[in-house]
Amino acid sequence: MGRRAKFRGQWLGFICLVGLWLLGPGAWSAAAVEIAVGIVQRFGEEQDDTLTISSVSGDRLQVEIISGGTPQILETDQVTLEIGAQPLAQAELVEYIVLSDQGTFETAEDSARFWREQGVEVEITQPGRWQVWAKRDVYQTPLLRRLLLQQLREQGHTTPYLSSTVRTERAIASFVVGGYRYNRTEMTLRSGNGRFEIQENEGPKNRFAGQLRLQPNAYGTFTLVNDVDIETYLRGVVPHEIGPNAPNNAVEAQTIIARTYALRNLRRFQADNYELCATVHCQVYKGLQGTIPRIDEAIARTEGLVLTYDNKLVDALYSSTSGGVTAFFSDVWDGADRPYLRPVVDAPNAPWNIVSAPLDDEQAFRKFIDQTQGFNEVGRSPLFRWEQGATLAELTTTLQTYLERTQHPLAGIQSVQKLEIIERSPSGRILELQVTTDRGIVSLFKNEIRSALGPPRSTFFYLRPNMNGQNQLTGYTFVGGGFGHGVGMSQFGSYNLANLGWSAARILAFYYPGTTLEALNDSIVFRPENP
Repeated sequence: MGRRAKFRGQWLGFICLVGLWLLGPGAWSAAAVEIAVGIVQRFGEEQDDTLTISSVSGDRLQVEIISGGTPQILETDQVTLEIGAQPLAQAELVEYIVLSDQGTFETAEDSARFWREQGVEVEITQPGRWQVWAKRDVYQTPLLRRLLLQQLREQGHTTPYLSSTVRTERAIASFVVGGYRYNRTEMTLRSGNGRFEIQENEGPKNRFAGQLRLQPNAYGTFTLVNDVDIETYLRGVVPHEIGPNAPNNAVEAQTIIARTYALRNLRRFQADNYELCATVHCQVYKGLQGTIPRIDEAIARTEGLVLTYDNKLVDALYSSTSGGVTAFFSDVWDGADRPYLRPVVDAPNAPWNIVSAPLDDEQAFRKFIDQTQGFNEVGRSPLFRWEQGATLAELTTTLQTYLERTQHPLAGIQSVQKLEIIERSPSGRILELQVTTDRGIVSLFKNEIRSALGPPRSTFFYLRPNMNGQNQLTGYTFVGGGFGHGVGMSQFGSYNLANLGWSAARILAFYYPGTTLEALNDSIVFRPENP
């Protein structure tokens, strides 16, 4: 394996930043790690969708298609992909079993683990929300699917359901090169300089590096995949995640954590044969659009550096604003806690003792929310503290939409009558909130609270009832703090720590206690069996 270089403690020294040339033969070249990013995930959802892909700087596109079983290369300056429909010789049944429907990949992955333990082979998909399906290539026939569903019902599982549609045509991608129209479901696009301009419909043109692939997905549409090396990928992630004006050490910390996050999460879209998306469901990625030289330099200084725990890549979660204290993994998602993701008071000198005054007590929580001095995010994040109101009618609309989307048995409610917080975690996050409706009580857990109700920016809030002149409940004001899940590094919090002179290593040690900063090497486990 060769010599490993580990960098522990509170500082990120010069030796760590000059590059991987100081490391032994076990080190990797980070630029050699290529990832597959779905940059347009649902091309063809609308019949008038178009994708225009152009070469840049006088270069030429090479479009590789399969013609008669043989690869064929077409050369052009620009190709515009349109959506067409190809009739099928006979109708086709598109069917699968949905085992669960989740708002996040993290909880979907825990659900997948549960179903595997029941003996069901599964795959995680994202047709809109995240779903766990019974694996399509295992349960291939209508009979096998119905036998499985019957078996699950007999075991007392009521949430799985069968999704069935009959298809009489399939989508194809159509384009013209050299006066000839081609209809294909797959293609690969390259250019001499590895650069492309992409325009989706009438939107802005964005520039990407690497290679492009158009391929079908599980939902009857297409995904445009960008094959790109990890360091170039980071150029399109870091400025959009941390912001163009972030201090240098915060940028370095974001770069290391974004690299770690990407490499640990390459399994997210296995069902569709790519690895990451380009949205907030993964990390925001905009290719070479909006790159910033100062941030490019930070990426180069930290090339190949990742965060590990027990020689495994950490689950490198981060959010915009913690609200003053970070959270356990299990405060937000189902699944086992990670030892390095735990509540940390988000301040250089903690103004609150989370051990002696945990925030699962409602009075303590409200007192904490009232405290607005001494925290990293004060004066930096506009969502450190917030209030957001909603009438009962507005809450009814948003909850009903959620219940329909998740095929909840209480879908079809006419009114929300009351909200009640049932349980908080020691970090203050709401673990269960009950909604009394005209059809019964809907229990919302953890991050699903944000999915089901419009106002909350996080699950770090309390409820203030709004009454009319007759002392009747008309709605609620959500009073809270933070934006996002609040687990791991606070991006706005890292701004303050960097401005105080904290190094990237010290910032990461603060938000991910007990972890190790090291260079990629062939002994690191990318995806541990146990988190």
